[in-house]
Amino acid sequence: MRRHALSRFPILGTRSLEEARDAVTRVYLEHELTSADDRIDMTLNAVSDSVMTLGYLTYQSETTLVMPPTEDCYHVNLTTSGRTRAHRSDGGRAATSARDSGVVLSPEQRNTVHWTPDAEQLILKISRRRVEDHLADLLGRAVGELVDFDFSLDLTTAPGRSLFNAVEFLAAELDRPGGLADMPLAREQLEAFVMTQLLHAGRHQFSGDLLGPAEPARRGRLAPVLEYMENNADEPLTPQELARVGCMSVRTLHATFQQELGESPMSYLRRMRLDHVRGELLRSDPATVRVTDVAMRWGFLHASRFAQQYRERFGELPRDTLRLQNAG
Repeated sequence: MRRHALSRFPILGTRSLEEARDAVTRVYLEHELTSADDRIDMTLNAVSDSVMTLGYLTYQSETTLVMPPTEDCYHVNLTTSGRTRAHRSDGGRAATSARDSGVVLSPEQRNTVHWTPDAEQLILKISRRRVEDHLADLLGRAVGELVDFDFSLDLTTAPGRSLFNAVEFLAAELDRPGGLADMPLAREQLEAFVMTQLLHAGRHQFSGDLLGPAEPARRGRLAPVLEYMENNADEPLTPQELARVGCMSVRTLHATFQQELGESPMSYLRRMRLDHVRGELLRSDPATVRVTDVAMRWGFLHASRFAQQYRERFGELPRDTLRLQNAG
C-alpha cells in the first residue's frame, strides 16, 4: 500500500463524511462537505507550528467543499494527484491538475472546490500576519493590506516549481525521523523560504515591486550586518533578520552583498560558519569530538553536503582536519 505524505502525523482516516468534515474543520477551517455518492475514503495527515500548518488530504471520492472567508489565514492548495475545479464569491474560477497548478484561497472570499476521486493535495495554512510581515521584510516597508493573490497558482513557472519543490521537501523532511520535525530552527528557515517562494510564484498587487531591481545600499550599511553575523553565526539567521539589522529590505540586502562582496548573504554566512568549524576542529580532541556534532552546532545539517562544501573551501575533508590535532 502506498505511503501517504506526512504519514508520521496522522489526523484521521475515515469513510464517514461527518468525521471527515470535523477533522478538516479542526485543522484548517469551517466548511460544508458533500460527496457525489456519500462514499469517501478520506485521509488527513497534518503538522502545525507557530508559522504554518502543512497537511496532506485526499477523499478518494468526487467531493465538494464550500468554505466561508477565513479572514485571518491564507490557504494554499497544491494538487499532487488528480484534478480540482474551484470558484469563489467574486466570480473567480480556477482549475488545478497534478503538479502543474494550485489555488490560493483568499481570506476575504467564499471558496468552493470540487475534487475528482483521485485528487490529492498538500495544503498550507499561513496566517495573514505572517505572510504580510514576511512581504514587508522583502520590500523594506510596511504592508497594511491584504495580499490579493490571483486565485490560480501556476506551478510550471520557475518560481512555481521552486515553491512546489520546497513544500514537497518540507513534507518529506518532517516525515523523516531525525529530520526537520526535530530541528525547529532549521524548520523555521525552510518555512520562511516557502513563504518567499509563494510571494514570488503567486500574482498579486505587490508582484511588480518584488520583481523590480533593488538599489544597493552604501557599503557602510553592511557593517552592522556583518558584525551581527559574526556574533551570531551559530544561530539560525535568515535574510529577513539580517535585513532588519541593516534597516533595509531583503532585496536591498541581497543587492548590496552582491555589489560589495560578490556573493549572497547566505553564501557569506556559510563561509563564515565553515571557518568556525575548521577553527573548532583544529582545537578539538579527535578521541572525544565528532565532526558531525561540530558541523550541526554551526548549522550544517546534511553531512555529505557539508563535507563537500568544506573540501571545496579548505582542500581537505573535515575528518582530516580533526586528525591534524593528533599529528600536532
